[in-house]
Amino acid sequence: MGSSEKDNTSNSNNLEKSISGAPKNFMVPFLLLSLRGWNLHGYKLIQQLMSFGFTSVDQGNVYRTLRQLEKDNLITSQWDTSAEGPARRIYSLTDAGEQYLSMWANSLEQYQNMLDSFFHMYTDMLFPFSSSSSKKSKESKEEEND
Repeated sequence: MGSSEKDNTSNSNNLEKSISGAPKNFMVPFLLLSLRGWNLHGYKLIQQLMSFGFTSVDQGNVYRTLRQLEKDNLITSQWDTSAEGPARRIYSLTDAGEQYLSMWANSLEQYQNMLDSFFHMYTDMLFPFSSSSSKKSKESKEEEND
């Protein structure tokens, strides 16, 4: 394999990694949302992430993120010894965490609008005679008639 072939393979692998993975801190808003109104332990939070669609959850990374969120005063934790078995750390959202979650929600809404625009354009390019294109042209004609 020549050096340009190796470069192309390397670039392709890097591109796949950057596309397939969610941003490193993308789990943060999902953790905060999971804690909104609930006090949960780490294992339950991991289950919540999986229910949101995170396909592979690195438990160590989740606990490191929780510790960082606690250092940033976005969540608090305390030991729960009320259940049988070993004590478990229970996490709760703080007021600052609530505000941070709200900021994330606003940002994600902007991203959602951008993604919606992207997929509308992408779909229209792939399927130019689909119902969404004909619906848009029908709406345009109705606007012209008004």
